[in-house]
Amino acid sequence: MYKTILRPLLFTSDPENVHHFTFKMVRFFHKIGFGGIFRSIYKKEDKRLERELFGLKFSNPVGLAAGFDKDAKLYKELSNFGFGFIEIGTVTPKPQDGNPKKRLFRLKEDSAIVNRMGFNNGGVEAAVERLKQNPKPGERGHVLVGGNIGKNKITPNNEAVNDYVICFEALFDYVDYFVVNVSSPNTPNLRELQDKKPLTELLNTLQDKNSTKEGRKPILLKIAPDLSNEQLLDIIDIVADTKIDGVIATNTTIARDGLTAANQKEMGGLSGKPLTKRATEVVRFLAEHSNRAFPIIGVGGIHSAKDALEKIEAGASLVQLYTGFIYEGPALIKRINKAILSG
Repeated sequence: MYKTILRPLLFTSDPENVHHFTFKMVRFFHKIGFGGIFRSIYKKEDKRLERELFGLKFSNPVGLAAGFDKDAKLYKELSNFGFGFIEIGTVTPKPQDGNPKKRLFRLKEDSAIVNRMGFNNGGVEAAVERLKQNPKPGERGHVLVGGNIGKNKITPNNEAVNDYVICFEALFDYVDYFVVNVSSPNTPNLRELQDKKPLTELLNTLQDKNSTKEGRKPILLKIAPDLSNEQLLDIIDIVADTKIDGVIATNTTIARDGLTAANQKEMGGLSGKPLTKRATEVVRFLAEHSNRAFPIIGVGGIHSAKDALEKIEAGASLVQLYTGFIYEGPALIKRINKAILSG
C-alpha cells in the first residue's frame, strides 16, 4: 500500500513540505488510537532480536537515524513502526533556521535524497522539554533514544567544543546515548573537526564530562563516508585513545558517482541507494582493521533486508534507516528483523 498508493502521492510535493505533513498525519492517527494498530502491523517481537551494547538493551537492532526527528517531536509515535531505537537531532545549543530553502531534493531515478538542511532545529532546550515526556529506562513505554549533537553555524571551529558540551550537559538526563556529529557536509568547515587533533580534543573533553556523572552515557562518533583509508585508521586510533563507545558509519556523502537523476548536482549530502556500497565498505574496514574492538552502527543506503544483512555481516552490531524508510515505508523495518531471525 505504501509504495503503490501513499508514496506516489507524497512524492508529487516538495520533500520538506511532505516531511512536515507526514509528521502531522502520524501524530493525528496516534491521537485517534492507531498506535496499537501500527505496533501490531510493523513491530516484530522476539527475544532473539534483542541486542546488548555499551550497557544498553535494544529490543531489536533496527533504528531510525538522526535527521528525521530532529527536534524530538515524534520519537514515541515513530517507535510504534517497529524501530528498536530512535536517534534525535542533530541538535545545537541555540535554535537555528538552517540553510535557505529549497534544501531537500529527491533523486527518484537513483532512490536517493540530497539535503543541505544545515542543522535546522529548535535548539537543545526545546528538545529536552519533549524528551522529559519519555518514561525512564526500565519503565513501561520507554523509548530508547540517542541524542545526536552538533555545533551552531556561527560558532567557529576553535570554540566548537563548547557547543558540544552545552548539548551534552543539557541532554544527559534525557537520552540513552550520545552521537557526536562532525561529519555533516552542510555546516561550513564542520568536517575539519574530523581531523585527528581537534577530534581527539573534542571527544576527550566529553569523556571528561562523562566521567563526572553518576552513571555515564555511551558516546559514539558519526563519521563521513568520504574519509580515506588513512583517515579511517586515524578514527580507529582515536576511538582507542579516547575510549568512546563506538562509531556510526556513515553520514551522507558529497560524492556523485553513477547518478542518473537530472538534479544530481544539487549541493549537499547524498543519501540512499548510491551510498549502500561505500557505507558497507567503511563498516567492514573499521571492523577488520580494529579487530572488532568497538561496536559499529551501520547506516547508509539500506533499502532492503539484504542491504541490512550485508552491513551486519561486514561488522555492524546495529543498523539505522533514513532514506530507505522514506522510499520503502515502515514495512522495511519488519522485513529486516524477520530476515535477521531467519538468517
